[in-house]
Amino acid sequence: MDTKKKNLSNYNSEIPSAKNMNFGIVVSEWNEKITFALRDGAINTFIENGAEKENIIVKYVPGSFELTLGAKLMAEYLHFDAILCLGCVIQGETRHFDFICQGVTQGITQLNLDYQIPFIYGLLTTNTYQQALDRAGGKHGNKGVEAAVTAIKMVNLKNGLKDNFKNIK
Repeated sequence: MDTKKKNLSNYNSEIPSAKNMNFGIVVSEWNEKITFALRDGAINTFIENGAEKENIIVKYVPGSFELTLGAKLMAEYLHFDAILCLGCVIQGETRHFDFICQGVTQGITQLNLDYQIPFIYGLLTTNTYQQALDRAGGKHGNKGVEAAVTAIKMVNLKNGLKDNFKNIK
């Protein structure tokens, strides 16, 4: 699918209600113009879909590599239905980009397997700062919005499966 001129944050499918859902958001402070725009997009999406502002907790970590530990600590000390991990890594001249992206990706994947809640991957991995801006409220939409919609849908899936399982017994 060609995404060069498409706003990827437009959804054609129904978004379930986020009423009574609790969300954690861990945000990297590195590239804050980008990551704070992702955060704002996620918060607004949660609220627009029925979440209460007091049911959304945001915590900050220094960089994207710290997202996984920040998310794990949030899961261990507070109750959430889903946790978003929002960060931005921009390709530089060294392999640092590869190590950070790989570590965060593996870490979030492992959190999804270790806990009974969704951890949503909201890490921008771009070649340029402009590409990041384009995905943080620019011409390609806001990946924070997409992460929030994914969180709502995954919580709804989990809740629906739990309800279905209760009916089987």
